Amino acid sequence: MNAVAVHLSGVTRRFGAVRAVDDLDLTVEAGTVVALLGPNGAGKTTTIAMMLGLVPADTGTVTLFGGPVSDAVRAGRVAAMLQDAGFVPGATVRDVVELARALYPHPLGTGSILATAGLEGLASRRVDRLSGGESQRARFAFALAGDPDLLVLDEPTTGMDVAARRQFWAAIRTYAADGHTVLFSTHQLHEADDVADRVVVLTAGRIVADGPPAEIRARAGVSTSDSLDAAFLALTTEMPATKAAETEH
Repeated sequence: MNAVAVHLSGVTRRFGAVRAVDDLDLTVEAGTVVALLGPNGAGKTTTIAMMLGLVPADTGTVTLFGGPVSDAVRAGRVAAMLQDAGFVPGATVRDVVELARALYPHPLGTGSILATAGLEGLASRRVDRLSGGESQRARFAFALAGDPDLLVLDEPTTGMDVAARRQFWAAIRTYAADGHTVLFSTHQLHEADDVADRVVVLTAGRIVADGPPAEIRARAGVSTSDSLDAAFLALTTEMPATKAAETEH
């Protein structure tokens, strides 16, 4: 059995009357690629935020590599690519990469980071002049810079064209093959189907299915030839509408 990269036990997080995450248990083994799926309001972003120490759990525990989240962050073992991460206006892509490298004890080389993120031809461009997809690649480069053991990605391919998405996921497969752990959320279910070793489906802050894509289809009662979208819809529409309304956060 692999070492454990992420462990959540009995984790609950409320925002006022809304229970965004509801007594969640989740273990992610090191060296695996895990997709976190769910409809809007399912608790994906809140779960990721607790993994990164950005918000505390109201109850339960969150550990990374067997210790407190803060220890893993300080040691440079975890990095994230978040949807709303911004950049310093006027900085170039190379500036951003060099800044990220300075934050970690054992960073990757600048050239390697730019090549992996598909930014070699954009190193001198200002980040405030990048397209949406290019900005996502710059966020990826920033997250990748410290060669983290755990890479967390929140909707990573938003704004990317087909070629950029293909290059991005090829880079993720290579990164994971070297023993790194990758956890990502996405609304592009075909990406989870193609890339993830394991799919975790959240609804109303709870896990309703967990396993390889084939097992997710079986749990949902759909054919192995059906898309993962069909399984996702079957699993996430079983929840009563009243519960869904409570958790729209």
